[in-house]
Amino acid sequence: MATVAERLGAAPDARLLILNCADLGFCHAATTGVYEALRDGFATSASLVVPAPWAREAASRFRGDDVGVRLTLNAEHDLYRWGPITQAPSLLDGDGGFPRTVTDVWDHADLDEVRRECRAQLERAVLWGFDISHLDAHMDALLLRPEFFDIYLELAVDFGLPLRLPDESVEPNVGFPIRKLAAEEGVLFADRAATVPARGGREALLDLLGTLEPGVTEITLHPAVDSDELRAASDDWESRVADHSLLVGDREVAALLDSVGAIRIGYRPLRDAMRHPIRP
Repeated sequence: MATVAERLGAAPDARLLILNCADLGFCHAATTGVYEALRDGFATSASLVVPAPWAREAASRFRGDDVGVRLTLNAEHDLYRWGPITQAPSLLDGDGGFPRTVTDVWDHADLDEVRRECRAQLERAVLWGFDISHLDAHMDALLLRPEFFDIYLELAVDFGLPLRLPDESVEPNVGFPIRKLAAEEGVLFADRAATVPARGGREALLDLLGTLEPGVTEITLHPAVDSDELRAASDDWESRVADHSLLVGDREVAALLDSVGAIRIGYRPLRDAMRHPIRP
């Protein structure tokens, strides 16, 4: 069986790296930070939060960048809210937005409404002009329960899109073989995945890059530029600003990327390999 790297036409020992920016469209500061990271920095991909208030503005600034859809069923912030784009009563909490916690979604969501909402988010991104490169799951709500993962995988197959999946090392905590199930459906995903933590992000990123292994590794950050809006919307604004600094011009990151021989790619090559597999 060919590895993902070999499916992409790379050597078996190649170190392929996806630097993914989560939360495009989350707010104006996040949209600015993500696009700067993609266009002026080291980032190679991003994930759009379609129901978020600034997603339409993000679409207006799209220039063919490698952007996927971060399928969203939660609005976790206390005062900064958004909700479903479909008529989905089971996906609303008491104040009219998405539930704040994943457990609330799992306990109350109607699966047909979840499927309809996720498909609508994808279709709206297409309508806005995005050339969708992959699927992501906000707060892992679609990943950690089998009945929700079935919808996630179904959409990946229907739209011919790779999935952002947790690292194999955490799969035992999930309780079912998500990577095996995706592979059996012909869906591609990175060999390894990590998210830069809110605290100690710089050290964590440098450590991840310094120990980069052959194959495809995906690292997710949450870049945003500093602004009053960001500070009011998000308690973790400092880490988002720090992620932006890491991805735009950090010389040590740049030097490490060169020294380990990292080949930076987006999700689009994985999508193309899924849709047009090379036959021996």
